[in-house]
Amino acid sequence: MNAIRTAQAGSLESQDILITIDPGKKDSGIIIDLDSPSKVQYGKQILEEIESIVTSMDISDVKIKAVDKGALGFTIKARTEVALQRACRKDDE
Repeated sequence: MNAIRTAQAGSLESQDILITIDPGKKDSGIIIDLDSPSKVQYGKQILEEIESIVTSMDISDVKIKAVDKGALGFTIKARTEVALQRACRKDDE
């Protein structure tokens, strides 16, 4: 499955994360850009969480922009799943 449109989920409110999905170029793989005030401390964990979700949904060739404002793991998972579902959904679904 691949992203066919740009989609977002989340917000820039405190303790949330804004996930933006863009279709990637063919064979570009999973590209994640993380912006977070706690990137030094938790960046690797956030990136692994997002990549794990993308992989579990069998999605490839996608660009993800994540703007974290202190979101917990379950919030990151929920926002990522919803954004990916929106990006992969066809208009007739």
